[in-house]
Amino acid sequence: MTIAERTTRFCVLMVCAALTVACSGGDDEAAQSTGPPPTGNSAPTIAGTPPLTAQVGTPYSFTPTASDANGDVLTFGILNPPAWATFSTTTGQLQGTPTAAGTFANVTIGVSDGMATVGLPPFTITVTGGPPPPPPSNSPPTISGTPPTSGQVGTLYTFTPTASDPENDPLTFVIANRPAWATFTASTGRLQGTPTAAGTFANVAIGVSDGTTTVGLAPFTITVTTAPPPPNSPPTISGTPPTSGQVGTQYSFTPTASDPNNDPLTFLIANRPAWATFTASTGRLQGTPTAAGTFANITISVNDGTATTSLPAFTITVAPAPNSPPTISGTPPTSVLQDSLYSFTPTASDANGDTLTFAITNPPVWATFSTATGQLQGTPTAGDVGSYANVTISVSDGSATAALPAFTITVVAVGTGTATLTWTPPTQNEDGSPLTDLASYRIHWGTASRNYTNSATISSGLTTYVVTNLLSGTTYYFATTAGNSQGVYSAYSNEATKTIP
Repeated sequence: MTIAERTTRFCVLMVCAALTVACSGGDDEAAQSTGPPPTGNSAPTIAGTPPLTAQVGTPYSFTPTASDANGDVLTFGILNPPAWATFSTTTGQLQGTPTAAGTFANVTIGVSDGMATVGLPPFTITVTGGPPPPPPSNSPPTISGTPPTSGQVGTLYTFTPTASDPENDPLTFVIANRPAWATFTASTGRLQGTPTAAGTFANVAIGVSDGTTTVGLAPFTITVTTAPPPPNSPPTISGTPPTSGQVGTQYSFTPTASDPNNDPLTFLIANRPAWATFTASTGRLQGTPTAAGTFANITISVNDGTATTSLPAFTITVAPAPNSPPTISGTPPTSVLQDSLYSFTPTASDANGDTLTFAITNPPVWATFSTATGQLQGTPTAGDVGSYANVTISVSDGSATAALPAFTITVVAVGTGTATLTWTPPTQNEDGSPLTDLASYRIHWGTASRNYTNSATISSGLTTYVVTNLLSGTTYYFATTAGNSQGVYSAYSNEATKTIP
């Protein structure tokens, strides 16, 4: 608070102090403090006896003595100062030289520490000598009204006085000991606010000034009591929960609830299905049924700490999940050498978790099949060489079936013939330049000219290679390519043929 603000506030308080004196019966009684200081604060003290007489043309001076136990900064104020005198808000000094005889009544000097105000008793200065004072030219304003003296926590308090001025001078309202929970309007004198705690707010004083004279209502006390708690109104709850569900499909329901007293709400449930969860803060019932069945007498309630309100009990009937067909996948091998193991097991699953059974059509006679796993397995012999067409593996969940595409398994005979290839290492590249980075050879063979289905890669240091596992009575075609260190291979060499005896 600045010095100016504290001075202004003090002047307001001093107006009310003067009003207190007037109501107490005269100028001879001591000015009262405008109210008890705040807890922990010690009110300041002021003392001194001002001269009560003065003479026209002779300087007049008075300075009170003041102190504060808390060491607070003190600000002085005055009411009804003589027009011929000046006043210091810093020291409390009243001084000046009277220019005319007269009586200057109800002069009041006080001091404030920002929280409490005390004052000297009002006094009158009688100035003698010189011409008599002119008759007063100002008529004081009037103020009236009866402020309420009781209030209630949480209930609006309001009071506006009525004031007027005979000369229609602009009026300004002032207040002392305003309760902290209230506001005050200087232009209308309205005191208004909503008490937040019970207590007694004493010596509230409202005055009005026309710029020359201040008058006030008698100081009053406002006693604030605690409002009785409102009667409890039970909460409300609404909503229509679904009464059907399905295995594997999420079920969810959240009711709507409110409380007229804005009490915090807690939700409750009775006979909650084991497959569902319940949220006490929102009332949400949610879950995914794992089995069909009937879940009866489910009751959702809401409680405001005093009263409970419930939805009507309801039943959830859970139906079985609709069947989803199983799935099957995998790529079975389509060839196997005689006397070698053939094995294939598909991958299958069911969205409903049903038990799966595998089946096969056109299985090779040399293989076995597992209906539990779908595994097709066996070792063909020389007598099994050939093709086994339209082999189909399927899986069933008891209601629906899924199958792999039909496939053919070819049992390939193992040849016993051989062919020995020899060649002359190349010495130049295809462009005629010298070959300096020969790295490897690749041998190619097959049963059709220039259609080589088999190959083998060998070191560049070799010039011969024996091809094995060739079938008797079959004509084979052979060629070679040469590769450099970058892995680039030449075109096919000339083709050689051999019929295996």
